[in-house]
Parts: sequence; C-alpha cells; structure tokens
Amino acid sequence: MRKIDQLLAEYGESHQNATNKTIHWICVPLIFFSIVGMIASIPSGFLQSNVGSFANWAAVAMIFVLIYYISLSIPLSLGMAIFSVVCLFLAREIAISVSLPLWQVCLAIFVLAWIGQFYGHKVEGKKPSFFKDIQFLLIGPAWLMHFIYKRLGIPY
Repeated sequence: MRKIDQLLAEYGESHQNATNKTIHWICVPLIFFSIVGMIASIPSGFLQSNVGSFANWAAVAMIFVLIYYISLSIPLSLGMAIFSVVCLFLAREIAISVSLPLWQVCLAIFVLAWIGQFYGHKVEGKKPSFFKDIQFLLIGPAWLMHFIYKRLGIPY
C-alpha cells in the first residue's frame, strides 16, 4: 500500500461521523487558508514589495508544503497546488480590500475554524489525528482533495 493511501486511511479512521465530516469540509480549508494568510502577513523586506504582492513568506512556505505533497502523490499535489494558489490569491484580495489587517482576519478565521474542528471531534468521540502525528495537519486538506478526485474519477 502506498504511503498516501495509508495516511488517508489512518486519517479517515477518526473521521467517520457525518457531522464531523461536514464540519471538516468547511473548517479544514478555512484553517489552511487562514494559515496561508497569517504567513503572508509576516513582513519581509526582500520578498514583499507591497501589501498586494504575491511575493511573500506564504508563497515560500507553499513551495515546501507542495514538495511534501509531491512526495506522497504527484496528481494529488497538483490539486493542492491549485488550492494553494487560490488561497494566496484570496489572501492578497483580503489584504487589498478589507479595512482590517490580513493577519487579524485570518486569526479570527483560524480560531473559529478550530473551534468547529474540536466540536466535530467531540461529536465523533475521537481526538484529532494530529495529536498522534503532526503530519496529519497536512493530510487533512489532502484527505478532502482525494474525495474530490474520486468524485471526478481522477486517480491520485
């Protein structure tokens, strides 16, 4: 069995309850996005030329995240790359158009989404997978993406 299949199966073990799954479909992408936005908010003199720039620490971090996904599944990493670009774009748009700083918006999203996640796991009756292994923080988004791939008939 491939490593990606093992990780997705192990992650899925603590995500059987329909309510918890629904919560994850909402909260996991929001958490991923909020982290991208908070990292994009970190000032960097040599990367960030202005607030609306795509050259930021989040773009650098996404390179390393995508390398991890490539090591697990090239097709799945392509979907995660598209989602990552969407997150970078949304973070840029919020930074440009919202009166609050991006990091504040993303921090609020992060906190609310984690409250949702922990509620989902309370309903499930199982602890979040990342308590066992930190890499499951990156497997959660890939777990959702693999369902999209299955629905579309795309092998991952």
